[in-house]
Amino acid sequence: MAAAIKAPEFKLAYLGPSYWGVWLGVILLNLIILLPLPVIRFIGRGAGRLIALLAPKRAKIARRNIELCYPHLTEAEIDKLVKENVARTGMALFETAMGWWWPQWRIKRHFVVEGYEHVEAAVAQGKGVFGMALHNMNLEFACRGLGYTHPSIAFYRKHNNPLMDYLQYHGRNRSNKYMIHKRNAKALLAAMNEKELCLYLPDQDYGRAQSIFVPFGGVKDTATTTATLMFIRRSDCVPMLITSQYTARGYKVKFYPPLENLADMEDDAALTLLNEHIATIIKEQPESYLWMHKRFKTRPDPESPSLYN
Repeated sequence: MAAAIKAPEFKLAYLGPSYWGVWLGVILLNLIILLPLPVIRFIGRGAGRLIALLAPKRAKIARRNIELCYPHLTEAEIDKLVKENVARTGMALFETAMGWWWPQWRIKRHFVVEGYEHVEAAVAQGKGVFGMALHNMNLEFACRGLGYTHPSIAFYRKHNNPLMDYLQYHGRNRSNKYMIHKRNAKALLAAMNEKELCLYLPDQDYGRAQSIFVPFGGVKDTATTTATLMFIRRSDCVPMLITSQYTARGYKVKFYPPLENLADMEDDAALTLLNEHIATIIKEQPESYLWMHKRFKTRPDPESPSLYN
């Protein structure tokens, strides 16, 4: 595919001293992910506690987001949810390594797909699938696992470190078709018109330029990207939400019934409905969500005080 990002090549310079810190991390992660999954999860919880100590501002952001989205929770309930979210954040480091470097047989042993009939129905209609994925902590692992059921196409953001970019690209591309530059909207539209399964992340704060303000959780005015509707309206696709969740044995990707009426609704109504669905899905496993992102950073009035002060 001409639109596909060219795979970065390995360079001898990556063996130089400036990259030894990265290689040390790679070796350590590969040793840890050799362990049984319950042991990795135990280490992940410890890593989460370390993250909370080293990056207390991130834990504070998570707490604030949870307070805003769930104003009915008691302090004790918020404390418990934040603690679980921090633990899942620690585990996410190892899940990324598992997603990039576990062998195929081990991925399949710990992974299932639920609701895949919705994808099959869309494909049977001769349509592409616009998979709106939630920002859950285990997304890297989930994308690798999903590729063994249905290889997908997604946007790609290049890593600033060349060696990390090499590792990231080849790790993410092990089971999926190809990736395209994060600003190449035309290529994603073309892929959906070619009946592909495409993944997109609609649930973060992408700034004011291409957003409108509609409710999300307990926040009345939340910057919500209108690009989601552009992709739905300008391609021959079936839009559906996707989430990645923890299970007792590992992980699952869950497809939800199509939201085909979004294309015909006014922007405000469509994105309000979409956010309602996203908020409902998050409640299935709230501790897994990326609460450490400043979801409510952009305010309708640029002069308004931050919700994170």
